[in-house]
Amino acid sequence: MPSLLVTSTTSAAIPRVSIRVSVNGFPAFLPKEVDKIRDPFARDMAKRIERLPVKISFSTSSIMSSCVKPLQERGTEPVVLLHGFDSSCLEWRYSYPLLEGAGLDTWAVDILGWGFSDLRVSLFKLIHAILMEMLPPCNVAASVSSYTRYNVFIFLWRTYIARPMVLVGPSLGASVALDFVANHPETVSKLVMIDASVYAEGTGNLAKLPRIVAYAGVSILKSIPLRFYVNSLALNNVSLQSSWDSMNAGRLHCLQPWWEDATVDFMLSGGYDVQNHVKQIKQETLIIWGQDDQIVSSKLALRLHHELPDSTLVQIPGCGHIPHVEARVGGPVHSEVYSA
Repeated sequence: MPSLLVTSTTSAAIPRVSIRVSVNGFPAFLPKEVDKIRDPFARDMAKRIERLPVKISFSTSSIMSSCVKPLQERGTEPVVLLHGFDSSCLEWRYSYPLLEGAGLDTWAVDILGWGFSDLRVSLFKLIHAILMEMLPPCNVAASVSSYTRYNVFIFLWRTYIARPMVLVGPSLGASVALDFVANHPETVSKLVMIDASVYAEGTGNLAKLPRIVAYAGVSILKSIPLRFYVNSLALNNVSLQSSWDSMNAGRLHCLQPWWEDATVDFMLSGGYDVQNHVKQIKQETLIIWGQDDQIVSSKLALRLHHELPDSTLVQIPGCGHIPHVEARVGGPVHSEVYSA
């Protein structure tokens, strides 16, 4: 596959947005618990998170979408990093500096509903738009989850990036990326999927739960014991202290006041079912997989490689479900993405 680095191109200027910063250097909109994180990579990345105004079709005002953007544009092919299920851009704390240090215009974007975007008024505005028939009539929960997540990303791309990108999606983020490529192929030059969860049938039976039961389940999902357990499954051969700190970084976005509502909406919407999109993808695709993944079987990596005609499969030995989070393999993962 050709290098990600390309000749300089003209792109939309990235506007400067004023950010309130707390005494400890973190953006004021982050939960105060961010200061409990000890990992210097996570702390450095958290200090760079900002909210960019994104205008969307159903509202005259903007949604403040959170991301980490390039410090300066170099004119290289942009690399846009999504995150996995119920996560945030902090997932890229180890790989982001490597990609940026290689001279790439690198974005780490929060999927709306997770991460640190401002949803204080966004969900209300969307529901109001549906009730006023500004949008096609459909299930409100499905609309909040699917319509908003999907459209905010395309509008963010049009506003701030506006040129073909290398789109990177790990785990569920691979489903988001695949769905986006299938519907907007002109926006993506290359696709990178890491331990991709693209063969699940959305949220399955969870979409049929009564809302009160869904909220009970989501409250458990937020709990420290479950988060720590899942984090231990996802990471391979990581110390207890590192796993604990990783859990704190991965759980931080759950402390946003709208997290439960957004996660329940996603669950009841049915989630992403993108199996039928796989064979539609024409872009060059790099598939990265941790050989010791205990969450998504490595057999699915072979299936994905077989079904994508222009793909390369790279397996990372000794790694679990999120190799880009395991600091000791940040270099190899960066090398594979860089050579895509």
